[in-house]
Amino acid sequence: TSHWSPGIDVPASRGRADSGDLEIDLTELFVDAAGVATDLGVGIALFIDEMQDVQAPDVSALCAACHELSQSGGPLIVVGAGLPHLPGVLSASKSYSERLFRYARIDRLDREAADLALIAPAESEGVEFTPEALDALYEAADGYPYFVQAYGKVAWDLALSSPITADDIKVSAPEAEEELAVGFFGSRYERATPAERDYMHAMAAIGDEPVATAEVAEGLGRKPSSLSPARDSLIKKGLIYSAERGFIAFTVPHFGKFLRSQPV
Repeated sequence: TSHWSPGIDVPASRGRADSGDLEIDLTELFVDAAGVATDLGVGIALFIDEMQDVQAPDVSALCAACHELSQSGGPLIVVGAGLPHLPGVLSASKSYSERLFRYARIDRLDREAADLALIAPAESEGVEFTPEALDALYEAADGYPYFVQAYGKVAWDLALSSPITADDIKVSAPEAEEELAVGFFGSRYERATPAERDYMHAMAAIGDEPVATAEVAEGLGRKPSSLSPARDSLIKKGLIYSAERGFIAFTVPHFGKFLRSQPV
């Protein structure tokens, strides 16, 4: 597929942010941009999604540039979103990143927010959900935002009339689960090597809550140290994260349930 890229129709200014060293260039770029923003009385925000997938040299350059900005107080802010192991990615890049960024944990939606995500757009189209339907949707989605969207979409597509009922959810849930199994869980599972899949299956066999790495090793009949490469690779791929020292968990809910349905 083709991607559109906006052109820049002004000549490049030589001498700044053009050394070829990204850490130097990005720092100079941020400082200069913040200086212009200060003169204009405005602020600049850079938003980076899936930040855990940014390459290590780029993360290092980003941290260095943000550190320089924190010293000068320039009106430029970087906002990153990522999986639970993102703080580890940042701290591995620069030791001072732990005090450089403010971390906000965005967890599952509570019941009120999950209901609102369904009710508000439906109301704009003159459609309602019964209380029982909302109960069933929340139980299925477990508050995970993408699941709320996935189950809500299929229920909307298959329901014949308003209000959408619990029976509509019962009929539509298998199709939503099939779509998630292929496009959401399946795509993640395919990223893992056979050894990594064995590790995740061992996690899933124990349960859905954070599990001890020693317990996973015991389930596989291996020494914990021999499983470190598989565990570290899964963390880097964003499939699991270190919930606390000695414990690991899946980065997305219901992944354990999906794995238990797959042949080992």
